[in-house]
Amino acid sequence: MASDLSAPPVLSTPAEHTFLEDPTSSSTIVRAKRPHRTDDELYEVYEIARTVDEIHRNGWKRIALQFPDAMLADAPWVVGALSSELAKPAARPTEKIEKSEAGEGSTNQKQEGEQEQRKRLYILADTSYSACCVDEIAAEHADADGVVHYGRACLSPTSRLPVLHIFTRQKLDYDAVAATFEKEFPEKTENVILMADVMFQEHVVPIRKRLGEKGYTNVTATEVVRDPTGTIPNRKLIISAESQADYNLNEYHLFHISTPPTSLLLTLSSRLASLRIYSTPSSPYMTTSEAPDPSATSGMLRRRYALVIRLATASIIGILVNTLSVKNYMSTISTLKSQIAAAGKKSYTIVVGKLNAAKLANFAEIDGWVVVGCWESGLVEQEGLWKPVVTPFELGLALQGEESRVWTGEWWGGIENIKDTPAADAEAISDPTEDEATEQVIEDVEEGVDDEESEPPEFDIRTGKLISHSRPMRVAIRSAPRNGGEANGTAPTSNQTAASSAIVKRAAGDVALVNGVASPGAEFLRSQRTWQGLGTDHGAEDDEESAVVEEGRSGIARGYAVGEDQGRT
Repeated sequence: MASDLSAPPVLSTPAEHTFLEDPTSSSTIVRAKRPHRTDDELYEVYEIARTVDEIHRNGWKRIALQFPDAMLADAPWVVGALSSELAKPAARPTEKIEKSEAGEGSTNQKQEGEQEQRKRLYILADTSYSACCVDEIAAEHADADGVVHYGRACLSPTSRLPVLHIFTRQKLDYDAVAATFEKEFPEKTENVILMADVMFQEHVVPIRKRLGEKGYTNVTATEVVRDPTGTIPNRKLIISAESQADYNLNEYHLFHISTPPTSLLLTLSSRLASLRIYSTPSSPYMTTSEAPDPSATSGMLRRRYALVIRLATASIIGILVNTLSVKNYMSTISTLKSQIAAAGKKSYTIVVGKLNAAKLANFAEIDGWVVVGCWESGLVEQEGLWKPVVTPFELGLALQGEESRVWTGEWWGGIENIKDTPAADAEAISDPTEDEATEQVIEDVEEGVDDEESEPPEFDIRTGKLISHSRPMRVAIRSAPRNGGEANGTAPTSNQTAASSAIVKRAAGDVALVNGVASPGAEFLRSQRTWQGLGTDHGAEDDEESAVVEEGRSGIARGYAVGEDQGRT
C-alpha cells in the first residue's frame, strides 16, 4: 500500500529478473477455467454472421480484431471462422442472378470470392491502454479500415476509425436472477431500475417481463446508448414520454446484473437511492476482481476526497495521458493545462501507456497526477503508487480554494463535461504584451513589494505544515539582470523586455527563470537531483586547457584521406 512506502520504489531490475517479471500489477485479474464450447456455441457467442454482414456493408478490406486478455484463447478460432465466412461469395439480388447467364454468373461469383479473400484480419493482442477502449493506435499500425471490439466496452466515442462492438452473447439463468431480485426487493411496488453489463444487456427486457409476471409494477428496464455522459452512463431508460417529466432518479434503486466497474459504482452512488449487484457465474470472457460491496462506496469516495486534499498543495502536476483514442482528448489536455496554469501551478504532460508504480516513480519531482482517459480508466487504484492520481473532476476540486471547495458526493472519472473555465478562485495567466510587461515592471519598482509577500500563507491540511511553493507560477521572479535604467525605476526598452522571457542563468550556472517565472523543475534539478550529468565530477580548477582541434579522416571506406593528404589526388 502507498501508506507503507517511505521512498519511491526502486526502478532498476536485477539482471537475473530481466524479462521474467511484469511490473504491472495483476491482482485485479481473475482467470477462470475455460469451459469447453462447441463451434456452434462459439459461432453464436462471437456473432460471426453479424460481424461478416457489417464488414461487407462497410466495405472494409483490412480489419483489426481487438480482444481482451480473457478472450485471446479464442482469437485464432474467431479469425478462422471469419475468414471462412468472408471467403464465401457475397449475397447478390435475385433478379440480377436471373438475368445473367449461367457461365457469366459463375465467373462473377468466382471474382467476388477472390475479392473477399483479399480481406485481411489482424489480432490486436496487447492493448496500449485499457481493454475497454478501442485501440485505434494499434489498428492504424495495421492500416485497418475498421475495428471489431470484443467483450465489455466503455463505449467512449472514437476519433479516427469506425468501430463494431461485439459484446459477445452470454447465457444467464433467469430463474436465479428473479429469485435474487425478490430477495432484495420483497415489496412489489418498489421503484427499481434494471441494468446489466453490456455483455448481458440482451437479457434485461426478458427479465423485466418475467418480474412483471411476478407482480412487480415499478421495474424500469434500460437499453444501451453510446452516451457516457448520461445520467446513467451509456444507458437509456425505457419509459414513456409522459413519465419522463415526473421522473426523479434519486427515488429509484438500481439492480445491476454482473459485476460493474468501480467507476460506475462511484458515479451512481449520488444519483440513485441504492445499488444492488447480482454477480454472474465466473466466465472466461471477463476479467473481474472480487465483486465490490455497494455499501463500501461511501468509504471509497472519502478516500478519493483525501487524494483531492493531498493534491491541493501540489506545485507540479503531471497530466497523465491514458488514452489516444477517446474523442476530444487533445482539447481536454489543453483545458487542463489552462486550469493548472490559472491556479499558479506547473504542469507536465506524460504518456506512458499502461500504468504501474515504477513508471510514475521516474518523475519524482511531480507532486500528483491527473488522468486523461475514458470514464472507466480514469479511475486509477492507488495500490503501490507513490503520488496521488486523480480524475479531471477531482482536479477541479483540488484547484479550488478552501473556502469554495465543497464535497457533495458527486463523482466522475472521465474527460467528459470538463469545463473550459478555470478554477473559480484562480487568476488567468497569459503571456503579457510588451506594454503590459513594461507597466508591470514600473509598478513593481514603485511599490517595492513583491506579490509573493502579499500572498496569504498556505498550510497543508493533513500535516499542518506551511507550504511556500504550492503556486510557483503565480509569482514572477525579478532577480533577472537589470540595467541601470531599471534600477533607477525607468521602463526597460523593448529588447530588455524581450530578454526577460528567455532562460536566465545565475552566476553559478543554475537555471533561475523560464519565461520570466520560477521553474519548479529547474529548482528540483538544482537542489534535489544528486546526479548532475556526465562530466560534473570535475571541478573548474581541474579543467584542462582544450586541445587543438585537428582534422581527422574523411572520405569513403575504400580510400580515406588523412590530414594534409586530403587535397591530393
